[in-house]
Amino acid sequence: MKFSLFPFLQYLKYFLKKEDKHSLHSPFVYGLYTGLTKYLSENISSFPVIEQMRQELLKDQTIVSINDLGAGSRYFSSPSRKISDVAKYSSSSRKHSLLYQYFCSLTPAQTVVELGTGLGLNSCYLAEATKGKLFTFEGAEALLERTKENLKVYDNIEVVAGDITETLPGFLENEPKIDFAMLDANHTYEHTISYYRQLKAHIHETSVLIIGDIHWSEGMNRAWKEIIKAENIRLSLDFYECGVLLFKTGLEKEDYILDF
Repeated sequence: MKFSLFPFLQYLKYFLKKEDKHSLHSPFVYGLYTGLTKYLSENISSFPVIEQMRQELLKDQTIVSINDLGAGSRYFSSPSRKISDVAKYSSSSRKHSLLYQYFCSLTPAQTVVELGTGLGLNSCYLAEATKGKLFTFEGAEALLERTKENLKVYDNIEVVAGDITETLPGFLENEPKIDFAMLDANHTYEHTISYYRQLKAHIHETSVLIIGDIHWSEGMNRAWKEIIKAENIRLSLDFYECGVLLFKTGLEKEDYILDF
């Protein structure tokens, strides 16, 4: 199992800088943050069917060969992995899945994009908040074979298989507006910047964009710091495991590091 000191050092910085609701002076951000904490407390025991999927994945000893198209896994050097290990080390926690769901629910949620399906747990949580269609992109064929069965529960999910660098541009040609996007694939500086630039032309003032694993490598940390400088981004929220971007006009441009 691989180990990197960088995420640990980044977490120490995050821990020392993070704020809670008592430090928030902006009424909008205060409402957003307290809304999130309320949403978590009210829904932490919800969605038992999805959590049953998680338990089944955590017990699955099937070995698959992952064709990583980006930075690879932070935990494994070999492409051969047990489904149970992928579920344990590479899937979001229930708490984070609910965070993504909460922010998705704040948008019109007609066109929702997820870059990086993985085992589909986040896909299911997002599908619960999607009013239109969720398009989830995945390049690892072996994962998709295991994931597709779980995703069939939802008729508002469409899986886009293949290398995202090839599938995303064609998709965006036919989707003028993106309400919510989750970037959780190919964790490199180059890919993250590229995805953001492609999506930028399709987001609007009520869109929300989330970037996963913003601190697990120097490249991802650099991409996050570069992206949040963009003038169209009015609010960035750093929850360590992910970063949330909002584009609402009229807000004073601010960056927050928040307890979670």
